[in-house]
Amino acid sequence: MEQRYCRNRLYVSEREQEIIKGFRILLGGAGIGSIVAECALRFGFENITIVDGDKVEESNLNRQNYTYADIGRYKAECLTERLRAINPDAHIEFRNEFITQNNVDETLENQDVAVNALDFKDEMPFVFDRLCKEKNIPVLHPYNFGWAGFLTIVDPTGCSLSDLSDEPKGFELKVANYVAGYGAFWQHPKQWLEKIINQYKTENAVLPPPQLSVASWITAGLCTNAIFHLATGKPMKYFPKFYLSSLLE
Repeated sequence: MEQRYCRNRLYVSEREQEIIKGFRILLGGAGIGSIVAECALRFGFENITIVDGDKVEESNLNRQNYTYADIGRYKAECLTERLRAINPDAHIEFRNEFITQNNVDETLENQDVAVNALDFKDEMPFVFDRLCKEKNIPVLHPYNFGWAGFLTIVDPTGCSLSDLSDEPKGFELKVANYVAGYGAFWQHPKQWLEKIINQYKTENAVLPPPQLSVASWITAGLCTNAIFHLATGKPMKYFPKFYLSSLLE
């Protein structure tokens, strides 16, 4: 195994390390995706495309992979610079643009897996998933639940996340409610999550969901593990099942 990845030994075989090097990851959105990208790159994924039209804001710095000097610059470009600084030999591409109806089809060409970290401001995340299904591309949906990392994976031949709700407004809250309800049904209640959900609902202003850096890194680990399993043909759980890892349990 090459020197860069020699400490992966025992956990990852030389054959697996070679397989994942060329496995192509599309990062749709560079918010939580910025942490996912670095975790995946350090693991050995060297073929990553980043697409996001957002610029770095100060409020991103509590949980995303940017610095104060990046404020006002495009996230995709800043993240690409960081990843190339970690591994100059990796194949990292970026596009400083939002994924839209006009470019989504072309963006998905020649990708092996997609990370749907798009904002639910409109129906674009659902369109993204639908086209991935048509192209037989599995889609990862990562979420930051503060003290917990959440990941669900959409199988091209299985259920769609839009089966949960086809209305983009407040979709993150619907996912949180789904997780809390799932836990309650199986008699493993997530009381801390239920408390946050109820507090969020009572906030006076229309605010984005609260998120912590802790969950960004947990979720990045879940995503990297999932992509590794997909690339090497190992079994996975797909939506409506999910992965949830919390420091409170």
